[in-house]
Amino acid sequence: MSRVGKNIISIPAGVTVETENNTVKVSSGNTVLTQDINSAIQVEIKEGKVTLSRQNDENQTRALHGLYNRLIQNMILGVTKGFTKTLILNGVGYKANMRGEDLVLNLGKSHTDEIKAEAGIKVKILTPVEVQALNLGKEGVGLVIQVSGANKEQVGQFASKIRACRKVEPYYMYGIRYSDEKIIRKETKKAKGGKAGGAKGGKK
Repeated sequence: MSRVGKNIISIPAGVTVETENNTVKVSSGNTVLTQDINSAIQVEIKEGKVTLSRQNDENQTRALHGLYNRLIQNMILGVTKGFTKTLILNGVGYKANMRGEDLVLNLGKSHTDEIKAEAGIKVKILTPVEVQALNLGKEGVGLVIQVSGANKEQVGQFASKIRACRKVEPYYMYGIRYSDEKIIRKETKKAKGGKAGGAKGGKK
């Protein structure tokens, strides 16, 4: 991780990176992300570049050095391009609708699952044309939902809430999975054949 920590981060045009009281703020337009930094790590911003250094070479400090470097890189990527998680809903009668900003799922249960909206998160139910453009393959593709936002961790956590509503079963691939998730499909269970045999004959 220490090698990652030594990487110099370039600040792209249109992005502002500031540091104050062990907090790094990355902004672009109206999108702002902040990250608290452990006091063992120093952040220097100079001439359009961000450099991180550490106070000592202890294992924990070295790990934090690499962690914060990666987090700042993700923050810059988040305010410029953003992050997206794509989920596939596959099942008979499965439905997804937006109720205002909230996501409502009908997953074959006796009740619907409602995922409340969060600030900084955008949820979109893709149209068939948009799904086709993603080229997700034919392995049980059904409804497709995209979760996007500037904060990579928040996007991942929100997507995991949706996925947790219905775990994928491996026979028909019914359930919710990530578009890049690899699930080993099992063969459907076969009914056992009847036992051959005739009526018992009695002794004469």
